[in-house]
Amino acid sequence: MTGIPAAPTDPDDPLTSVNIADLVTIVRAAATRFVMGKAGGEARTHITVKGVADFVTEVDTNVQSFVKSRLADRYPDIQFLGEENGEQDVDFDGLYWVLDPIDGTTNLIHDYHHSAISLGLLRGGETLKAVLYQPWSEEMFTAEAGRGAFLNGKPIHVTDEADMSRSLINVGTSPYHHELAERNFDIMRRVFVDSADIRRTGSAALDLAYVACGRADGYFEGSIKLWDYAAGRLLVTEAGGTVSDWQGNDLGHRMETAVLAGTPAIADLLRERYLND
Repeated sequence: MTGIPAAPTDPDDPLTSVNIADLVTIVRAAATRFVMGKAGGEARTHITVKGVADFVTEVDTNVQSFVKSRLADRYPDIQFLGEENGEQDVDFDGLYWVLDPIDGTTNLIHDYHHSAISLGLLRGGETLKAVLYQPWSEEMFTAEAGRGAFLNGKPIHVTDEADMSRSLINVGTSPYHHELAERNFDIMRRVFVDSADIRRTGSAALDLAYVACGRADGYFEGSIKLWDYAAGRLLVTEAGGTVSDWQGNDLGHRMETAVLAGTPAIADLLRERYLND
């Protein structure tokens, strides 16, 4: 966990009014209303194709509209960036929300019950607050910069694993970029041979959350978007782990990037042995 950041000196800074409990309430309400139950089941069958293996359902758009509206009502001075509807025009030097209304849309379409709503509050390239909710398991992950990471209100921490042979590694296939498949699967094969096992969940946000809470020791993927990692990276770093690109650089607010997360030792091993050869 990083040191507790200084409180904003400007009393008019909208960050001072942001309460993590408010964000939890908004995200949980969105999931209850639009993801779970009959309404969500019907909406997930209304699908639009955005690109190669890239889909959007009415659940995605309904969640985004709901969360955006509630945030605007509560925090009108904070900008909004969301995955859907082209809502990505913000001043990155200011304070802004980053929402993935459904991370794991393909899982949702197939009724796989492994998707999440991911909400981060950023300034510049730093995530300050994060809420990530898996509605089927009712797992609410939260973090605030300098104040730790939590799962359903209980502190979480990455494992202390440093041995690749004992490690469980989450992997992503970068499904929107089939041209990366040959290299990606070669890396995965080599990691699989050297580790305890690998997992592919279909949700980058949950991959990061699972590193944060110790279910996995590392995670890597060749290409994800800002809304995929904006909340999850704070969970990992506040839980004692590291998040970077494959070269070890900070992700900042890149709209698309490779990602590597894990315990400090396992992240170093993945970078040195597999990702930069």
